[in-house]
Amino acid sequence: MCANFKPLTIQQCQQLHLPKISFDYANEVFPAGRFPLLFASQQGLEWREVIFGLVPQWATDLNIAKKTYNARQETLWDKPSFQNALHKYKFGVVAVTEFYESKYVAGQPQRWGVRRKDGGAFYIAALYEICKINQDIIRSATMLTMDAIDHPMMSTFHEPGNVKRSVIIIPQHRLHEWLSRKSTDLTSFVQGFNVDEFECSHVPKIKYSKPSPQLDIFSEGH
Repeated sequence: MCANFKPLTIQQCQQLHLPKISFDYANEVFPAGRFPLLFASQQGLEWREVIFGLVPQWATDLNIAKKTYNARQETLWDKPSFQNALHKYKFGVVAVTEFYESKYVAGQPQRWGVRRKDGGAFYIAALYEICKINQDIIRSATMLTMDAIDHPMMSTFHEPGNVKRSVIIIPQHRLHEWLSRKSTDLTSFVQGFNVDEFECSHVPKIKYSKPSPQLDIFSEGH
């Protein structure tokens, strides 16, 4: 399950010809952290700052986000947290540079990063929600996952055993199809990504003294 990722950079956003992200965000995101989510509105593609971990409309606080940052696509209708978002086709994508998984080496977990070989950003399927808690508007999202027991790369992660999961990656050419979808049948998108386009390696966790915002590093003119 993906519990940590690096969002796309401002440079990658420009390379993909996506709308400009007008708010600041951190280099790395963990559950309950905030990041830019891409979705489709009547005005076209838009970015919104959301919490990593879906906060359902019946929630009374944000603590649930630490338990709802991933959602199994097979059981979405069985989980009250995700039913409303699915029913209303609230599909978005998390645009990432790299996401992290645990690989067990000699019985010990190591953090490994998965990224495109060409260094480009890519899209992870997401569901998003909007709710109100104590008069505050809360926007949040969860990454959708699939079984990966037969995937040549993702099956090497997580604890030893027969439970292997992978985020669902939306190909660039199907982005608009996903974001505008008006069906809860996600079968055609539940495909393991092409390992020829991706690579992975051991990436030890970095301790930041404070978050390093994307807009400071990749602002125009630098």
